[in-house]
Amino acid sequence: MIKTYVVDTNVLIQAPYALLCFEDNRVVLPVVVLEELDHLKKAEGEKGANARKAIRLLEQLRHKGDLLTGVELENGGILRVEKNFVDVKLPPDLPDEKMDNRILKVCKGLEGEVILVTKDILLRIKAQIIGIRAEDFTTEQVSEGDEQYSGRIEAYAPEESFKEFKKKGISTESVYITNESGIRSTPALCENQFVILKADQSTKKTVLGRVNGSRIVPLDYGKSKPYGVAPRNAGQYFLQEALMQPSETAPLVIIKGMAGTAKTFYSLAVGLEKLLNNPSGEYRRIMISRPNAQFDSDIGFLPGDEQEKISPLMRPVIDNLEQLIDSNEEKRYENEEELKGKIEEIFGRGLIKAEALNFIRGRSFVKTYLIIDEAQNMTPNQVKGIITRAGKGTKIILLGDPNQIDRPFLDERTNGLSYAAEHMKGSPLCWQITLDAEECERSVLAMDAVKRL
Repeated sequence: MIKTYVVDTNVLIQAPYALLCFEDNRVVLPVVVLEELDHLKKAEGEKGANARKAIRLLEQLRHKGDLLTGVELENGGILRVEKNFVDVKLPPDLPDEKMDNRILKVCKGLEGEVILVTKDILLRIKAQIIGIRAEDFTTEQVSEGDEQYSGRIEAYAPEESFKEFKKKGISTESVYITNESGIRSTPALCENQFVILKADQSTKKTVLGRVNGSRIVPLDYGKSKPYGVAPRNAGQYFLQEALMQPSETAPLVIIKGMAGTAKTFYSLAVGLEKLLNNPSGEYRRIMISRPNAQFDSDIGFLPGDEQEKISPLMRPVIDNLEQLIDSNEEKRYENEEELKGKIEEIFGRGLIKAEALNFIRGRSFVKTYLIIDEAQNMTPNQVKGIITRAGKGTKIILLGDPNQIDRPFLDERTNGLSYAAEHMKGSPLCWQITLDAEECERSVLAMDAVKRL
């Protein structure tokens, strides 16, 4: 049955190609959406860029026919622009002049099965109140949190196979998992997936490995201590392995985990190890960006140059650098000026550079160790823009917690970090790991809060 989808502006602002994603159904664009696109087309950052892309797509379609009567899309659907249904009545509490309510009037005035597609949760609630079916834009949605790919698995193997593990590894066909009923099954393993391998006859024999083709092989960097930092749990061993691999082997690393699991700390430690302790020339610099909702609108109005504008958002990075540069916990803050001077020297020499996400778009990076912190606040479109700009010798590290999102219209299923993790799953060029809550190393209080709150 042919359906009619009414598309809200916020869908096009996040995914400007969305009009082409509704198969052979009817797609309706209210005039008010065109007005909002016109208002946003000069905006800075991602909003303005995506508004302009959506407008250019509409211009291409306009040349094919009359948008008021309908233009055929590549997938067989029909797109048309709908003028407002001014005579449609809404409840008194929904004033006509509000743009969201003008979209609701269009939905009420159309015939047949009408579905409003919007990323605005409150608009979806209002639609339901007046009997309109409403949905989120699901094309970029990934699985629920617990079902998302974690990059790791616990499995069992025959105890005798452990004897040759360090030399030859173990065949992926020889490992198994068990369900709650104790029934064995062979897990579907992905390339570069990390494995906690347990002997089936002994609870004390456990090894850590990684899927490499048809075998599970030992970790290459299990004994490393980048910049003096040693892993404290299985998750950090896996994290270290992915970060220490050269950019030719692991050009993309995706790390998910709650606060306190040392995502940023370890990423900086490996970057400093490669740049300072063992300067092999693998990377020219460390570049750090922390996406923030303000970057798309307010950064241009903040005082100072680019570095001064983004410095407040880089404070968590500075906190981690303080711990890495002065590893003596007892005497670390005895001389604050000296510690500050060491950090300023690193930035002054250009070894570490902080960038706003807006200024990364459209650039290519060569031999760069690029850390994107808080990547859960990126849209899928932004993630595509970053990953596809990777030049030769560049390693991109996406860090974040999909449960801690500050950006409107994003959630744990639609944010850029989760999107990249699911779509890059199984790629030989992508290594990823989700750190467990039990692997929080921030403090005793933080660990206790994880269990209680």
